[in-house]
Parts: sequence; structure tokens; C-alpha cells
Amino acid sequence: MGKFQKKRGDTAPAISTASLPDIVFILLFFFMVITKMRETELKVKVQMPSATELEKLEQKSLVHYIYIGRPMERFQAIYGTAPRIQLDDSFKTVEDIPLFVENHKQTVQPALRPRITSSLRVDGEITMGIVQDVKTKLRKIGQLKVNYAARRGVNKKAQ
Repeated sequence: MGKFQKKRGDTAPAISTASLPDIVFILLFFFMVITKMRETELKVKVQMPSATELEKLEQKSLVHYIYIGRPMERFQAIYGTAPRIQLDDSFKTVEDIPLFVENHKQTVQPALRPRITSSLRVDGEITMGIVQDVKTKLRKIGQLKVNYAARRGVNKKAQ
């Protein structure tokens, strides 16, 4: 008696792509959930000065940012070229700082409120007059933790 064998094709079976749309949508939702969008749109030019001794801020939720610089070109027709203060997404004056700080304090737990820090992101080309006005206003409202934001610079040794 002879043995009968089935003839098998030399080709591999096709891979099913039926679940591919499901995988694509799962990845899309994953990246949508974990991606954090930029909190504020910068309306002022901020070229931060460089520094050699920097410390990283511990809790970013306890920090609010005050941007000081000249308006970007698209806003110069409306606001001019004089240095301006930006709080959140709009131009403000020094008189608006207490309300801005108080609104931020309301979003923080009462036990953590003494640790709130005001971070000044100031353009390196700006004169210190407007910065001094902001610091004075912060001092008057009791916000004494102030930080100057800077970028890491090269440590040049004195010769």
C-alpha cells in the first residue's frame, strides 16, 4: 500500500489586517490622553539669559509664570514695542498681578500655599525697571518666593 500525502502550497497564509484599525485607534487615544498641551501661548519675546548655577523647581504645580518682554511682531501693531507683562495668555499690567497670584493660590491645596513660587521669565534685553515694579508688587502682596528662569550657560573660568 502506498502512503497518500497532501500537497501543501509553498506560500504562507495571508496575515489578517482586520484588527489594524483597532490598534491604530488605541494608539491614537493613548497619545491624546498622555500628551500635555502647552499651557500658555507666548505673546512676548523671551530670550532668557544664561546662568551657570541653576536649580530645578521641584513641583511645577506650585509655580506660576510671569513673562516680561517685548511683544512679538504680530502684536506690535496693537501693543507697541515697549516691554509688557504677560500673565497666562494675555497682556496685563502690574496692578493685575495680585489677582493672578490669588487665582493660582485657589487652585492649590491650603497646606501647600506657602510653597508657591513666582517664576519670572524675563527677556535678557529688558531693562530692570519693569522687573523691579513686578518684584515690588509681589512683595506687597506677600509673595516672597521669586525665581528667575534662565537657561544653562557655559561656565567660563576667570583667567
